[in-house]
Amino acid sequence: MTFDVTADAYGRFMGRYAEPLAVRFADLADVTSGQRALDVGCGPGALTAELVRRLGAGAVAAVDPSEPFLVAIRERLPGVDVQRGAAEQLPFPDDTFDVTLSQLVVHFMADPVAGVREMARVTRPGGLVAACVWDHAGDGSPLSLFWRAAGDLDPEAPNEAFLAGAREGHLVELFEQAGVHDLKPAMLSVRVIHPTFEEWWDPFLLGVGPAGAYVAGLDDEHRERLREHCQELLPTRPIPIDATAWAVHGKA
Repeated sequence: MTFDVTADAYGRFMGRYAEPLAVRFADLADVTSGQRALDVGCGPGALTAELVRRLGAGAVAAVDPSEPFLVAIRERLPGVDVQRGAAEQLPFPDDTFDVTLSQLVVHFMADPVAGVREMARVTRPGGLVAACVWDHAGDGSPLSLFWRAAGDLDPEAPNEAFLAGAREGHLVELFEQAGVHDLKPAMLSVRVIHPTFEEWWDPFLLGVGPAGAYVAGLDDEHRERLREHCQELLPTRPIPIDATAWAVHGKA
């Protein structure tokens, strides 16, 4: 899947969860000064910014197929080596990086095993390769309540539980198939507080990802019914959203 949306739209929709997740993910990968790191599927730069904070812009590269996202990163993080490309064909030589990370991207790769294999290729032997994906299959995603509400009203509504890496153990399977070794699974959790229902709901109207596409495909009546049902399921103000991601890291 591609994300044909602006960097601002993606940031409002998923950046609010991706930014705190990036801190925990970089901790898991033990990203420390002196390393050179690559962010695969960087989007508008939630993880890239955290890598720059730890390593400096000159030690960080980022790749994504979306030109609007890349433009946003170049403006936000000057000095980062920003390249356009897909995970399955990374535009970097073998053994370039000490750490290669992919946050919330494996489940959208056209070929996840090929993508992870490419991540290992551009990582030096013994370097770290890691990825994380929201727990969509286990009801731990920040979008779980939305998909639950959609399913209550429409039994045919899709969800993201079937995506690669979204169920327990599947990321490990993908990394094994890609030849990454010494694998260590983990779970990463974040909490985001939304001050109002509108602040939580409005980004779903921006057309980002499968959830945004689903909302965009509804007529006005069904969209309003979904909004009202979500509001029924989120009665408290402010609204705490707890989210969990499956993660795995190993050696190239």
